[in-house]
Amino acid sequence: MDDLEKAILIMFDESGTVDSELKQKAKDYCDKIKEEQAICSVCIEKLCFSNLVQVQFWCLQTLHEVIRVRYSSMSLDERYLIRKSVFSIACFGGFDDKSTVRVLEGPAFIKNKLAQVLVTLIYFEYPLVWSSVFVDFLSQLSKGAMVIDMFCRVLNALDEELINLDYPRTPEELAVAARVKDAMRQQCVAQIVRAWYDIVSMYRNSDEELCASVLESMRRYISWIDIGLIVNDAFIPLLFELVLVGGLSEQLRGAAAGCLSAVVSKRMDPQSKLPLLQSLQMRRVFGLVAQDSDSELVSNVAALLTGYAVEVLECFKRLNSEDAKGVSMELLNEVLPSVFYVMQNCELDSTFSIVQFLSGYVATMKTLSPLRETQLLHVGQILEVIRSQIRYDPMYRKNLDILDKIGREEEDRMVEFRKDLFVLLRNVGRVAPDVTQIFIRNSLATAVGSSSNWNVEEVEAALSLFYAFGESINGEAMRTGSGLLGELVPMLLSTRFPCHSNRLVALVYLETVTRYMKFVQENTQYIHMVLAAFLDERGIHHPNVNVSRRASYLFMRVVKLLKLKLVPFIENILQSLQDTVAGFTSMDYTSKELSGSEDGSHIFEAIGLLIGMEDVPPAKQSDYLSSLLTPLCQQVEALLRNAKVLTPEEAPQKFANIQQIIVAINSLSKGFSERLVTASRPAIGLMFKQTLDVLLQVLVVFPNVETLRSKVTSFVHRMVDTLGASVFPYLPKALEQLLVDSEPKELVGLLILLNQLICKFNTLFRDILDEVFPAIAGRILNVIPVDALPSGPGSNTEENRELQELQRTLYTFLHVITTHDLSSVFLSPKSRSYLQPIMQLLLFTSCKHKDILVRKVCVQIFIRLIRDWCAMPNGEEKVPGFQSFIIENFATNCCLYSLLDNSFEFRDANTLVLFGEIVLAQKVMYEKFGNDFLVHFVSKGFPAAHCPQDLAETYCQKLQGSDIKALKSFYQSLIENLRLQQNGSLVVR
Repeated sequence: MDDLEKAILIMFDESGTVDSELKQKAKDYCDKIKEEQAICSVCIEKLCFSNLVQVQFWCLQTLHEVIRVRYSSMSLDERYLIRKSVFSIACFGGFDDKSTVRVLEGPAFIKNKLAQVLVTLIYFEYPLVWSSVFVDFLSQLSKGAMVIDMFCRVLNALDEELINLDYPRTPEELAVAARVKDAMRQQCVAQIVRAWYDIVSMYRNSDEELCASVLESMRRYISWIDIGLIVNDAFIPLLFELVLVGGLSEQLRGAAAGCLSAVVSKRMDPQSKLPLLQSLQMRRVFGLVAQDSDSELVSNVAALLTGYAVEVLECFKRLNSEDAKGVSMELLNEVLPSVFYVMQNCELDSTFSIVQFLSGYVATMKTLSPLRETQLLHVGQILEVIRSQIRYDPMYRKNLDILDKIGREEEDRMVEFRKDLFVLLRNVGRVAPDVTQIFIRNSLATAVGSSSNWNVEEVEAALSLFYAFGESINGEAMRTGSGLLGELVPMLLSTRFPCHSNRLVALVYLETVTRYMKFVQENTQYIHMVLAAFLDERGIHHPNVNVSRRASYLFMRVVKLLKLKLVPFIENILQSLQDTVAGFTSMDYTSKELSGSEDGSHIFEAIGLLIGMEDVPPAKQSDYLSSLLTPLCQQVEALLRNAKVLTPEEAPQKFANIQQIIVAINSLSKGFSERLVTASRPAIGLMFKQTLDVLLQVLVVFPNVETLRSKVTSFVHRMVDTLGASVFPYLPKALEQLLVDSEPKELVGLLILLNQLICKFNTLFRDILDEVFPAIAGRILNVIPVDALPSGPGSNTEENRELQELQRTLYTFLHVITTHDLSSVFLSPKSRSYLQPIMQLLLFTSCKHKDILVRKVCVQIFIRLIRDWCAMPNGEEKVPGFQSFIIENFATNCCLYSLLDNSFEFRDANTLVLFGEIVLAQKVMYEKFGNDFLVHFVSKGFPAAHCPQDLAETYCQKLQGSDIKALKSFYQSLIENLRLQQNGSLVVR
């Protein structure tokens, strides 16, 4: 063994006994040898005399690399040496008579590497240099199975490395592939096909594995060779015979089926394709798919039949003659039962899309109205396929019921997978509504009739079909219960499935009941059944908390829909929900679990909607509400009384309980209108006021518990809507408490509440706003900086984000104040001291804030304040110093200098809106201040911006004119001109 062989063995060592340093040295040594001029000769010699597979592999790999990289720089002799030796090795010879090693006796990976080397030579040399490669190879096949096997490997490698378009190819590779295919078609394809036929005929009884390899190679080539070479009286009978003969290996039979699949899917003109498909007499193999569905043969035959069906359907769609359509439909009708069987029972080829094929077939049915008996039969089979496809695998039953990680993943996958199948179901429902409804009825009846728990997946699929079918029914048909709906909905409502305890079954059952509620709306005799479904263990009393919560939400939707029709049932409903209501506020939740849209609180909203109707007698209404609010408020009062003795361990649970109670009361109040609680039944309003009194105590006792503050704030929002102006006496105390130790995040919540109050009550809210504004302004101005917030690396902290949110909300708040005739609040004696800092903040923001929409809001505030506080020219000054502040600071800095900055981008839509507001501000300033504004703006601002005199004069004319559009257009061109002169160098003061 020489040094090179030793180095190769060390480099490929997998035993773990060789250290990495030695391996690296061996690799470096081998790489150095690769650079030698005579490397090809070295490799060929080793291939002929070394029995070590590692050495053989390294030599072949090196030859492959060298040919690919250095071919153009090789001498003709070197190329000839490689060609002659590699071909000789591939044909079971050595390079010369002394050779002792036969590479073809080695393992498969060595032979595949040898095939790759040969294909690289073909890439560069066929047909111009080495035109006889395939013909020469064909003459060597008589040497037997090893050479035939090698020939197959070469053809496979040629397909993979160059011809097959399933892999991405460069333009150069595509050109070479075209050259090789053209030459082969002209020179040797017919001979190769003849060889395939002869080999399979000769070896079918003695070497089935070899025959399977030959057919596998052949399958790859059918797509681009002359189809007549395969579709003839010799080859097609042979292929079918191989598929159908029972004694042969599955591998050989499957390979023959693969060749037939390639024939079927060959791209052809449909007028030629249809006779070809017809001539195959495919019915011969239909029976094979009913055998063992896990076998390789069945999966190959399944691919053949589905591919055949796709092609026949394509012919039907693309051919226009009645005869051709008739033949296509006949072939389709013949194959479809087998295809449907395959879809339900076999693993399918990944290239075949069930949904795509069935959607195509259903689309053709639309052209066949009315449907014939065969098509109606097929509709039933398509529905069976859909049902089998949407069924969950029983192996996930437990995971889906407890909804662990695996269950969640499977549910998400199935939701996505079902989307297209449900679209298909709707299309089938439109083509054959009667058949579809009968199928759904039978599915439900079968599910109902099952007496054991095994059918969880069957029941879930049947209910899901019924649910999805509802999407294709219009409102009118739903209400009248057309077709079988009048039978199906009552059947659904009266059903108690043995597997109803399963989460998936229970959820889809409730969703389906909710979907068909319009039918119940018209057919009120079924209301008691709906209530039973929601109130018993199928719904709100289901043992699974996820189901009972979802049931609460869906029940709330049902109540919204049926509302008045439920009045006679209120007593029974409340009785049924007693334990649920009590349980909700005493659940052992941590605060984290309370979030989410389905926290169970919807049951209170449903009760509120029921008892909040004017049709409920006043005395009953008061009793109902009192029986709910009194115990809830008593629980809160008890918790507040014992607040001082709370241990740190108890506190989270108690806070969670209070939080639950507030959520419950909040939800309950949604059913009561402002008119009812303030005008027609003030006693109800009084109950909510007393509740508000109790809940505001939470802010006093627990001022620093953020979750409780946010829930109380939310309740105050709700009471503003429910109690209207009668909430006013409670607001000062509430707002005062919400300000205590409030962080930026909480201040945002407070400002949003104030915005709601101002928008609802306008000037009626002035007195309260006068009271609270100084404290709010003082608190916020202490927190947010007058100039810009930090930006750049490291500034994206939680604290900064909260400050940005507070800043944005503050500007909205100031905007709401000014646009609701409340700007006098800024001028009250207690607020006067904050006027200047607020103006400075607004000025800075209107000029420099990065958010254009925030700048726009600030400009709008200034416009409103100018209109509110400034009389016409020479009138008395309402706010001393405000006019000069506007003319000297806002006008020049915001309306001129800030626009000269290159960051002011006129091509941006939001920026153009801001620009429009700035132009309007100038118009308003001229209306209010007259020449005081104009003289200062033109004589002080324009010269600083180097504005030419003629443009300044034109500006004055445009401003004094009445056409604001012309002013805006001129001012934009003026700014752009000034910018070109300035190059953006002017700084906003």
